[in-house]
Amino acid sequence: MDVLAEANRLKSLGHPVISMAVGQPSDPAPAAVRAAAMRALEDGRIGYTDSLGMARLREAIAAHYGEHYGIDVPAPRVVVATGSSAAFNLAFLAMFDPGDRVAIAAPGYPAYRNILSALGIEVVEIGLHGAGHLTAAHIAEAHRVGPLKGVLFASPANPTGAVIPRADLEDLLATARDLGIAAISDEIYHRLAYSAPDVSALAFDAECTVINSFSKYYCMTGWRVGWMVAPEPLVRQIERIQQSLYISAPELSQIAAVEAFSATAELEAVKTRYAANRELLLERLPGLGFRLAAPMDGAFYAYCDVSALTNDSMDFARRILAEAHVAVTPGRDFDPVEGHRHLRLSYAGHPREIATAVERIGRWLGGRS
Repeated sequence: MDVLAEANRLKSLGHPVISMAVGQPSDPAPAAVRAAAMRALEDGRIGYTDSLGMARLREAIAAHYGEHYGIDVPAPRVVVATGSSAAFNLAFLAMFDPGDRVAIAAPGYPAYRNILSALGIEVVEIGLHGAGHLTAAHIAEAHRVGPLKGVLFASPANPTGAVIPRADLEDLLATARDLGIAAISDEIYHRLAYSAPDVSALAFDAECTVINSFSKYYCMTGWRVGWMVAPEPLVRQIERIQQSLYISAPELSQIAAVEAFSATAELEAVKTRYAANRELLLERLPGLGFRLAAPMDGAFYAYCDVSALTNDSMDFARRILAEAHVAVTPGRDFDPVEGHRHLRLSYAGHPREIATAVERIGRWLGGRS
């Protein structure tokens, strides 16, 4: 966020900054989504909904699991939330108590650690050290050190883009179930994998908790609407927590989100641009000394080991921004131990901008003292 604030400051001064820092699509929400929102505004009142979400949206989400994954998800297990961020908060409050040990991967999305810590939950960060993703062996070893109450993993992951292979995902969930560890699968980058079909954790464990969002594939970051599929015994608890914390997700966003599932052709065109950006980075980054630290299987991120160029990724990112006018994200927040030698680059922008950004970084590296 420090890098983003400085990028905005430079933009306000007229500098032509290109951002590869923020993890959000550069495209607007699909036309049908925006049209539905405009109709709802014209119709009049926008108010509260049921805390679990509008029935129409919950049914559409449940139908999506049947259509996209071939999985039967009952609509009563679907909870609509104010983005995946609220969904994580609701899940953690319903599933864990202060002092419980919950495992996450490092590198990983920093909000996991921050929300868990704020709730008094002990965060067990498992260093991947180039492994790409959490495995059953990681979980078993961490549980031997001290009993785990939960494990949270993402596939595709932020910041790495790595996808957990189907067999490994099945093993991970089976191990967690055998050890009595509650599993939470972050699937907000689903439909943004480039080399294999999406596989939901629900395919292997119908009682795990899955969190997803309309922000990434559906290009609806600012609409603040996401969802979770919760185990049936937790739904009522989550509903009561939601009533107290958020009342409900915004009705306008829920009305619009129903239409997102009908916009596949428009959204796949956006994904095609991401794929072109990904190919460009796969080709160009190694020549810049940006070694990929994990496979770029999905999402829209490249997580790079830049230790050949710097030992301080925060200062390196500041210099790239100040001198090359390209915003990139230092790895420190994603991995407190090894992040000082990593950068995350988002390739969710327009292909012309991504190509220009890479050229600028190349020129800067060639000319720096």
